Amino acid sequence: MKDTRTWKSRFYLSFSVCWLWIGVVVAQSSGISEVPSQFKLDMETAARLRPELISASMPSAARYTTVRFVLERLVAQVHSETSKPAWQVRIVENEGMNAYASPDGSIYVEGGLASLAGSSAGLWAAILSHEIAHIIRRDWARRYLYQKQLESGTAAIVLGDPGRSSGSWTDADKASADLAKFCRQMEIQADSQALKLMARAGYHPDFVPSLHHLLHAHAKSPKSSSLYAMHPCWEERDRELAKAYSEASIEFEHLWREWYASPGGNRPVVVFADSPTVRKTAEKGWQIQVPMRCQNLVGAVEVVLRSDPEHKKSVNVGHLSESDDHQQVRQVTGCTSPTTTVVFSVADSETGHKRDTKWTDVYVIDAWGWVLARADLPKLPR
Repeated sequence: MKDTRTWKSRFYLSFSVCWLWIGVVVAQSSGISEVPSQFKLDMETAARLRPELISASMPSAARYTTVRFVLERLVAQVHSETSKPAWQVRIVENEGMNAYASPDGSIYVEGGLASLAGSSAGLWAAILSHEIAHIIRRDWARRYLYQKQLESGTAAIVLGDPGRSSGSWTDADKASADLAKFCRQMEIQADSQALKLMARAGYHPDFVPSLHHLLHAHAKSPKSSSLYAMHPCWEERDRELAKAYSEASIEFEHLWREWYASPGGNRPVVVFADSPTVRKTAEKGWQIQVPMRCQNLVGAVEVVLRSDPEHKKSVNVGHLSESDDHQQVRQVTGCTSPTTTVVFSVADSETGHKRDTKWTDVYVIDAWGWVLARADLPKLPR
């Protein structure tokens, strides 16, 4: 396995995280909607970094034969009157769960995420359509120009280089929040455009929340929203994409009436698990309520209350085993109503578990133990 730390630290074409790599100032504008036709820095930067990126990755066709077909169908929906990117997908030889886009049309998918998608055309469509949207929207250039716009303000500050002198740090927090908000907006906009690309190419939009929920389930620790977050949390994505998701679903059903014969095949089971609520019922006892909603479900799902105080590692890729070392309590539900609430009543003395068990996560799994969703528990009252 090749060491990718160097190129990842320098690869500021990534759109999974919006890096602070130049000086910025207090925001004077809400964003960049158009990139001037004469702006070429994004393509020049891509050309300069290309040899290093190629050396740290391998062609996707060597391991994932589905990818080429999915990519071709998605880019066939792209109608650009300007440049035509040289589209390709490459796999980064690591265990990461990220994907990156270069302005030249190259998409880099880390090994862990590629393994998660496996042979699922729908999951690959969800990954690739998001990166394609970043490329055709020229989001690298939009971000660069936005940061330059910030530099034209009155209170100059410098972020990201502690060794560099700064004229004033007066509004550093506000500048960081402004840039982070812009990055989060770009991510949501790319998701919205990706949903439309998928629908037209024959991949049901349900694969997008399915992918998001899988990624949330495999996060090593719970993440909350923040003014300074460069990437929207999964709950925020579900909320902000509701309208675009509904519109894309309608378009898919119009174009692909026999959805089971579409390129993406059967729609995935999608579980939206809302934030659990916790109420203390007795000494060392709690009631935990998990609201959830299911789509495309045939049969039942299992809801697993799990203890992992250190959040060492959520689960193996896609699978939650009953032989897990962590404490577990399970319930089966058909998830048939618009909002289904699963209730756990737990007490250490009643369950036979070690006293002071720290319940931390709720997972929803299918009949084969594959993870469909995850929700993080708030701290249990003592």
